[in-house]
Amino acid sequence: MLNLENISFAVQDGKKTKEIIHNVNLSLPSGKLTVITGPNGGGKSTLARLIAGIEKPSEGRILLNDVDITGKTITERAKAGIGFAFQQPVRFKGIRVIDLLRLATGKQLTTQEACEYLSAVGLCALDYVRREVNASLSGGELKRIEIATVFAKGSEISIFDEPEAGIDLWSFQNLIELFQNMRQNIHGSSILIISHQERILNIADEIIVMKNGSVDKQGPKDEILPSLTGSPLAVGNCCKLGIGRDSKC
Repeated sequence: MLNLENISFAVQDGKKTKEIIHNVNLSLPSGKLTVITGPNGGGKSTLARLIAGIEKPSEGRILLNDVDITGKTITERAKAGIGFAFQQPVRFKGIRVIDLLRLATGKQLTTQEACEYLSAVGLCALDYVRREVNASLSGGELKRIEIATVFAKGSEISIFDEPEAGIDLWSFQNLIELFQNMRQNIHGSSILIISHQERILNIADEIIVMKNGSVDKQGPKDEILPSLTGSPLAVGNCCKLGIGRDSKC
């Protein structure tokens, strides 16, 4: 169980202090797929980075299984069981894809085992498993490889920041299926996704709506989603709220 207590985050903007996250209190339920959504600039990605340890809160504390991890580094949080997939994946010159997957699992994976993780994110595995994670890979390819490493790691809490970014429609369907499979097999672990996509919202157990740096709504999908899209679901309403980046928007 992950708990955020009175979390605020501010940055210096010239001589002024700009608050990005304001007094957020929430619990991330174990064994659930939770999606954080809301208008652009609402603080969604910043909140994810605070949980992962990329940023440190100005106030409040973060508890993982009742242990205060507020002061822990990214590495310490990863060891404690938090995995993170960036919105813009980083490149690692000289490191092969199979090396990343081996680091994620802590095992000396065979090529066949590594290929299973890559196939799950829609990559023709044998074309990628020995390639370097460098500039020769497109943004979409890097995105899928990073998602595969988080999937392979099997963290207690796996965080995905806008995983649909740079993903083509065919691969996006693979991504939805991957998240559904993860949800069915997480056995007490949690998945947290930052997304505007209605199709991702539709597979959530819980939805958190961020607005102006605060939690606007939180609850089960069946309770929250109709209030965002209208009932029956209307793509147009999603677009107006900034939570429906489909081609129809």
